[in-house]
Amino acid sequence: MHEILVLYYSRQGSTEALARQICRGIETVAGMQARLRTVAPIATTVERADPAVPDEGPPYATHADLEACSGLILGSPTRFGNMAAPLKHFWDGTSALWLSGALADKPAAVFTSTQTMHGGQESTLLSMMLPLLHHGMFLVGVPYTQKALSETRAGGTPYGASHVAASSGHGNLADTERDLARSLGARVALLASRLQRTA
Repeated sequence: MHEILVLYYSRQGSTEALARQICRGIETVAGMQARLRTVAPIATTVERADPAVPDEGPPYATHADLEACSGLILGSPTRFGNMAAPLKHFWDGTSALWLSGALADKPAAVFTSTQTMHGGQESTLLSMMLPLLHHGMFLVGVPYTQKALSETRAGGTPYGASHVAASSGHGNLADTERDLARSLGARVALLASRLQRTA
C-alpha cells in the first residue's frame, strides 16, 4: 500500500470536511491509502498552543509523514488570501526536506475553505502551491472534464477543491464540493500510482 498524505489545518470544521472527502477519493484507487494529519495551532508568539498530541482527531503531522508519503494534498482555510499561520509555520520548518529532495517528483494538490464566495479561495490555493513547487512536486488540479466544476454554485476551482461556508454552513459540503474533493483525491492517488509503477 502506498500512502497519500492529506495534511490540513481547520478551525471551524470546513477544511476538515473537505479533507475527509479527499481521503475517500484517494481510497478509490487500488493500492492507495490516505493518511490524514493536521498541524498544531499556534499562539501569537508562534509557540504551540496545544500539547504535542491532540486529544482527538488526526495526529499532528511530522516530517517523517512527508518523507514517507507517495503524494501530498495540502489544505487550509483562507486567511486574507493566504494559508493559515499554523500550516505556514509547519511548512516553513521543512528546509531539511528541501535540502534532501525528499518531496521531489511526488504529486501534490491543494484545497481550501472560506466563509464567503469571494473570500480569497483562488489566491490561497495558488499561495499554497508555491512551497510545493520549491520542493519539486508535481501539481495536480481539477480539470473541467469534472462536470461538477461547471455546475457548482458553491466551492470548487481548477486550482483545487474548496468550500464556501456561507452557502451551506461550516462542514456541510454541497454535493458538487464533495464530488470535486473526492475527484481531487483520486487524481493525486492515480498519478502517484502511475509514478510508482514507472520508478
